[in-house]
Amino acid sequence: MTDFDNVDFFRGRELLEDPYPYYDHLREQCPVLREPHHDVVMITGYEEALAVFRDPERFSSCTSVTGPFPGLPVPLEGDDISDLIEQHRDQLPFSDQLPTFDPPKHTMHRGLLMRLLTPRRLKENEDAMWQLADRQLDEFLADGRCEYIGQYAGPFAMLVIADLLGVPDEDYDEFRQGLGQTKGLGSSSGKETLAHSPLDFLYGKFSSYVEDRRRSPRNDVLTKMAEATYKDGTVPEVIDVVRLAANLFAAGQETTVRLLGAAVQAMGEDPELQDRLRSNRELVPNFVEEMLRLESPVKGDFRLAKVPVTVGGVDLPAGTTVMLVQAAANRDPRHFERPNELVVDRVNARDRVSFGHGIHFCPGAPLARAEGRISIERLLDRTADIRISEAEHGPPGNRRYDYIPTFILRGVQRLHIEFTPA
Repeated sequence: MTDFDNVDFFRGRELLEDPYPYYDHLREQCPVLREPHHDVVMITGYEEALAVFRDPERFSSCTSVTGPFPGLPVPLEGDDISDLIEQHRDQLPFSDQLPTFDPPKHTMHRGLLMRLLTPRRLKENEDAMWQLADRQLDEFLADGRCEYIGQYAGPFAMLVIADLLGVPDEDYDEFRQGLGQTKGLGSSSGKETLAHSPLDFLYGKFSSYVEDRRRSPRNDVLTKMAEATYKDGTVPEVIDVVRLAANLFAAGQETTVRLLGAAVQAMGEDPELQDRLRSNRELVPNFVEEMLRLESPVKGDFRLAKVPVTVGGVDLPAGTTVMLVQAAANRDPRHFERPNELVVDRVNARDRVSFGHGIHFCPGAPLARAEGRISIERLLDRTADIRISEAEHGPPGNRRYDYIPTFILRGVQRLHIEFTPA
């Protein structure tokens, strides 16, 4: 495909399988370029993206999740729309979620989240991950095959977050039934699912947990969550704690699933890469970083210019919706050599912006890295080889993969692999 100017990135499906030539096409014209279909300025350059990530004073995150759909319900007129944003913020989808907050509210609520995600708690959670990985692998390893997304990545990511937040073991089955994979957010079908389900389920469950632990404290993680305070010592409302837990649960699970799928897909497609990782386990952490760079689970994030601002030499008026295309910035040849190649020992792989940057840098990044590293190591430990199923995906050079149909997330919906148990 070469007629990229007529491609609708947000509504069309032509780019689901391989959006990277489109990103290159945009960047070659200008790393800050307005696309013609929805009036969104696409920022595909690495330094240009960093400039916006680092500028919360002039860019609001109120539309970070939804971008141009539906947008604020009033005309964005004038050279400073800050007051308009505050007047109508609550009418936007997901306005109660941390990624859409601006300072000072964002500062206060993120501070509360970081009091929950302490280094000690993350270390305890990582110790449990090895057992959780084996527990999930045990369910299918003897079969010599599996559908990796549904049988490992999804359940494992859910179990890890559930353990981190202290969900009781007896409730795990209820969480499995109440939570499905993301369907609709950022949908390329043109039918965005903007209701809070499965957030409604998570709100209900965590509200009951927090209220119970405040009435009857126990020596558990949920009690620590219920008793957490803001930095100034004040006690948050129950719903504020619940929203943070629910966002971590939903967002962290989905992006981790995409990371794991991309990593195992890459290993299954490249026996030499797989052999190198098997014999040099010290490469696994950097391999995770390189997969995050090469196949960012989040294609992009959105900001709304509050005042006139210049990015990369391009003047943007107040009210401009920009998409920080992380998946494109991660392949900017001005910052990454051989940007479209998987270089397992790439020295600057961690420069990638897959977790965002600045005040909205993903607080669950250490968790995702650990999930990726542990999952890959245990899969390599417990198999002698990993192959892509030709029966399900076709032969090498003519593979068939179905990618999730959204403009927000990137990843295969199913990944059938075959292996020889070690």
